[in-house]
This record gives sequence, structure tokens and C-alpha cells, in this order.
Amino acid sequence: MTWNYYGNDAAVSLLRAHIAQGSLRQAYLFCGPEGIGRRTLALRLAQAVNCLNPPQAGDLCGVCRSCRLIAEMRHPDLDIVAADQRGGVLRVDQIRELQHRLSLAPYEGHYRIALILRFEEANLNAQNALLKTLEEPPRRVILLITAQDREQLLPTIVSRCEVVRLRPLAVSALAQTLIEEQRADPTLTAQIARLAAGRPGIALRMLSNPSLQREQLRIIEEHLSLLNSSPLDRFALAEQLAKERSKAEIHSLIENWLALWRDVILCAHDHQQHLTYSDFSEPFAEIADQIGKEQSLAVIRELCRTLEILQGNVNLRLVLEVLFLSLPRLALRPFQAQSTLENAHSG
Repeated sequence: MTWNYYGNDAAVSLLRAHIAQGSLRQAYLFCGPEGIGRRTLALRLAQAVNCLNPPQAGDLCGVCRSCRLIAEMRHPDLDIVAADQRGGVLRVDQIRELQHRLSLAPYEGHYRIALILRFEEANLNAQNALLKTLEEPPRRVILLITAQDREQLLPTIVSRCEVVRLRPLAVSALAQTLIEEQRADPTLTAQIARLAAGRPGIALRMLSNPSLQREQLRIIEEHLSLLNSSPLDRFALAEQLAKERSKAEIHSLIENWLALWRDVILCAHDHQQHLTYSDFSEPFAEIADQIGKEQSLAVIRELCRTLEILQGNVNLRLVLEVLFLSLPRLALRPFQAQSTLENAHSG
């Protein structure tokens, strides 16, 4: 069986070579945006190193007891650590409990595996605690760490890991993969791949749950309404979002808005054929006409700056108020997207 992993072939080849050549590192850091497949690739590595019947060195069978239990994340030698909820805090006591478990010999596998998810959510004490393990790792232990960006972690942690950077697939490649591997409707795949921004995990979730596709479009509709709104309405929305959404959810929301403004820039340069949200080409072109390229770029810079601010311990409402007041106030015509996704599902 192959690793059954979409995209990032160079990363897969590197990890397979480490196993085949007997040169496994004791810590790997998988970096990339949400939905890119960080956890999936970490689990594939865990399966490959503990597979009971590997077809060849560096591969996994996918059907033995070890492969199945690791895929289900309930193998006795797989320890999983994460913040209690997405956008929460990974605490130092969780790392210390993990360290105790890692001091034990593997129960039935070749290696004991620690899978630490979304490590950017670890507080400073937790990061420093893990650093001690990285400096003096136990024998027959491999640490697999996932994070959005290495810059969010202590440099001393990054320097002790093999960094595996994961990047989105080309939209056309992801669409073709969905057709071939998932037997997806070709009418849907191109737009799903665009909405997922080349991230296989997001695309697969959208494919299995059409409501997520509509939710992605609703986010864009609401942002267009925000651009039409008054300062008082913007203050009210900032208060509502700060109460109802976690920091991680707001981070994801702003990433979607960044994709919207990328489309505005493309419209300003008459490149509508490459839009992520092609159903909104008319209002995007209208925005480009009203404020031009330079102000559109200024909005993108402000959104990026807000994402950086959100990495710290901040007042969400205040951050959103500052962001919303920096956005241009426009007079966009009413618009209703005619979604390819909805048309395909209704047909």
C-alpha cells in the first residue's frame, strides 16, 4: 500500500527515505495551513515505522493491527496531546504527563509515538517543558509535532526538529485527485478545490458535507455586507464575533477574507479566470473599480497584520474593531451568488 496521501510528494519521499535508510529523526515538525494534511502525514509516518508487515522498507501495509489502530488513533504506543479545544491552550501539565508516558518502553510497537497537535496553541511553559524532552529524548521514541507556522514556536524547539513544510496543491491537481480518488462529480471538483485553496483536508470535508460549501460562500456574502455597513454596525459585529467565536475561528475567518481580497486584486488586473470565489466576480470587480489596486493591497496588508496580532494574548473585540474600522466603506449593489455547488447538488 502507498501512503495514500494527497500532494506534497517530496515530503512523503523524504520520510520514506528516513525509514528505509535507518536515519529516522527523533522529532519532526509538520508545518502548514489548516486542512493541508499535517496530522494525516504524521499518522502515515507513525504507521510506517510501526507496521507489522511493511511491503518494503519505508512503506506500510495499512491492514495490520498496528496500521489500523494508528489510523484510528487508539494504538497503545501512540500518545496524542492537544489543547482541549481548537483555539484553546495546550498546558504545561499536559506536556509533563506526556513526558511520564514517554519514559515507558513501547508496549507492542517498534517505537513509542508522541503526536502533539496544533503546537502553536502551547503556552510558553508548555513549550519550554517540551524542549527538555527534545534535548534528551528517550530511546525508541519519536515526537511528531504539528503547527501552522514554525515562526509561532520557540526557535530552540524548531532547531531540534526535522521541519517538514507542507504546501497546498495546485487547484487543478486537487480537482483531478478528487475525481480520480473520490469519484467526485466533475461539476463540483473545480470549485471545491478553489474554495479549499488547494488544501485536501478542507476539500474532502466539503465533498462529504455540502453545507460546508455553502458556509464558505456565506462568509464571503457577509464580508461584502460588512463593507457596506456603517461604523456602528461594524462595532456591533465586532462585539458579536468576539463573544461567539474562538480566536482560532476568527483566524480562519480572516484567512477566508484574505482569499476574497486576493480575488479583488485579480479582478483589478483583469484575471477573473483564476478567482477562488468565481461566483462573486461581479461584486469583486465593483470593489476594484471603487477603490483601486493600492487600497485593495492596503486591506490585504491590514488583514495580514491582524493575523500576526492574533498570535498573541489579545482582546478579540478590540482587534476586530480596529480591523473593521480600517476596511473601506463601500456602496455595493445587492448581489446573490449563483453557486455552481448548489446548482450541481440540486441537479
